Amino acid sequence: MYEVTRLIKFCYGHRLLNYRGKCRHLHGHNGRAQVTLASEALDARGMVRDFEEIKGTLQAWIDQTLDHTMLLCREDPLVEELRRRGERCYVLDTNPTAEAIARLIFDYALLAGLPVTAVTLWETDQSYATYRPAAARGRRRPARAVRRARSTSTAA
Repeated sequence: MYEVTRLIKFCYGHRLLNYRGKCRHLHGHNGRAQVTLASEALDARGMVRDFEEIKGTLQAWIDQTLDHTMLLCREDPLVEELRRRGERCYVLDTNPTAEAIARLIFDYALLAGLPVTAVTLWETDQSYATYRPAAARGRRRPARAVRRARSTSTAA
C-alpha cells in the first residue's frame, strides 16, 4: 500500500455548546489538516496522487469554506446573527469539535474523488483528532453536511 500525506494550514473560529470548559466561548485556532491518501498501485506518473492535485482540490475548498470562518453547531443561537451581519459562518449538524472537522474534511476529500484514508486535524501543536473510517465499512458516502456545504456557508 502506498500513502501520501499533504498538510493544509488554515485559521478558524468556533465554540462548543453544552460544554463547561473554556471552549464554550468563541475562540480561534491556527489549524492544520493532515490528509492521507492511499492506493495499492501507482498511476502512470508513479504517484498515488500529485501533491499539487491534492492542494488544488482540498486547499481550495478549505480556503473557500473553512479558512477564517466561524464553525458553529446548527443549534448555536449565534448562527442567525452572524448570517444577518454577512459574517463567514459554516454550520455543522454537531458541535464543531476537532473530531467533527476532521470528518468534514475527510468527507469532502472522498466526495472530490480522492482516495483518502485518514484526516488528522491539529487544533493546537499538542492536540489533534483523527477521522478514519472502520476498515470493514470500506468506501462510504460523504456526510450530508458536506453534500450541502454550499447552501449552509456564508462568505464575507
